[in-house]
Amino acid sequence: MSKDLTPLMKEIGYDFKNESLLRQALTHSSFANEGHGVESYERLEFLGDSVLGFVTAQYLFEKDRVPDEGELTKLRAAVVCEKALCGYSKQLGLGKYARLGRGEQHSGGAERPSILADMYEAVLAAIYLDGGMEPAEKFVLRFIIPEAESQRRRKFKDYKTALQEIVQQNPGERLEYVLSGESGPDHNKTFITEVHLNSNVIGVGRGRSKKESEQQAAHEALKLMGYE
Repeated sequence: MSKDLTPLMKEIGYDFKNESLLRQALTHSSFANEGHGVESYERLEFLGDSVLGFVTAQYLFEKDRVPDEGELTKLRAAVVCEKALCGYSKQLGLGKYARLGRGEQHSGGAERPSILADMYEAVLAAIYLDGGMEPAEKFVLRFIIPEAESQRRRKFKDYKTALQEIVQQNPGERLEYVLSGESGPDHNKTFITEVHLNSNVIGVGRGRSKKESEQQAAHEALKLMGYE
């Protein structure tokens, strides 16, 4: 007996007119090959990959107004990689509805990242075929927007590394961190660090440790340079 897909449609945020499309999107080839007379999600996954790529590229093009195509490409790759898509699938609980062959079921296929990622793309394609681009785009952006924001924050979490990578693009530029002061008792000191670019101060940071003050100085430099 097939599972009731009403709870899943509620999680997805879309009511299918043709429910068989959603059922197909959950059908692994191992199940289809057992002779149940159904088609697997592989063709849907192919279409879903294209829809996902287009919607994501359009969103990043409009949102991230950076001139570097390479940065956009890296961000797009991060938000549509297998790990990310697997995470989106887990949020929806797709694994609980996966139709797997007996062998795949017993080997933990419902939790396999590659299968979960493929099912996300297949479900996207099913939405697109059933309702058009508008609900498909809404489905994608629901996951892509927060993931892209998370990736942007992660990129600058290590401000010193981020600053070093930017400066290295111009050979001959020299970056240096200089401890310019400290205050307070030994158990509660505050350190002040300047970051110099070719002997020019481009950021000043304060922290409870030298390392923290250097990170804050780099953060200030990134903001000055327009990267924050």
